[in-house]
Amino acid sequence: MKANRFRKVLAEGGVPVGHMIMEFGTRGIARILETAGLDFVVLDMEHTSFDMERVADLLSWFKATDITPFVRVPQNLYHFLARAMDAGALGVMVGNVETAEQARAIVNAVKYAPIGSRGVGLGMAHTDYVVPEPELYFRMANENTTVICQIESQQGVFNAEAIAGVSGVDVLWVGHFDLSQSLGIPGRFQDPRFVEALRSVLQAARYNRKAAAVQPPNMELAAQWLRLGFNVVSCGTDILVYRNALQKEVADVRDLAREGHSLSFAADQAYEAG
Repeated sequence: MKANRFRKVLAEGGVPVGHMIMEFGTRGIARILETAGLDFVVLDMEHTSFDMERVADLLSWFKATDITPFVRVPQNLYHFLARAMDAGALGVMVGNVETAEQARAIVNAVKYAPIGSRGVGLGMAHTDYVVPEPELYFRMANENTTVICQIESQQGVFNAEAIAGVSGVDVLWVGHFDLSQSLGIPGRFQDPRFVEALRSVLQAARYNRKAAAVQPPNMELAAQWLRLGFNVVSCGTDILVYRNALQKEVADVRDLAREGHSLSFAADQAYEAG
């Protein structure tokens, strides 16, 4: 079974750093991200056109790296959760978890008995197409599977401690935009009400010895949220990172072009004057 680098970094007291794939579901993306030194990746099915076949391909490619792959499923439904695990995911993310009952349903779908009721299908992608020794495999799979519950609403914040208290839940991940919208302050991440909500989620995670994750939209907020106590950070989405980097490159090239044009014009003027 593929090692879970995400869990290893956490166990060693580090901060796992990841990235979310929403657009660039290509055969090369796994190796590209490996060169960046990532610990984990989230393959998003909630807000993208990725289907399970595309996700299965991506999981296979990530298996050739030491990056830990998670899948954000479209809904908290057994057939999404269990299929993601059978395709080779090492964990799942579910958006807008608002109750402990919802969290228990997630754990139940992705963990084998006696913890959950995930169906058994051995000899497939998640076992590298071999049939492992069942007892050992089930124990290792349950220990290696990561469950990420997104807190994205006022109700989720209110019930954060109960959600974090569910056995088998590993991470509370604040969906910052959804949460700010739920609070009636969309995009106002410095608002005291938003900051207080972050503190509530962090307190719930700490009390239950669970990780607290976030995907800051910029480095300023990354610094603030790390100082608050978040210990899992995703470096944006592929769309955001690519667009921001390209915008800067384009602006820099245009600045150089304008500078070069000005120098050339000045040289021409000097030549004509001389």
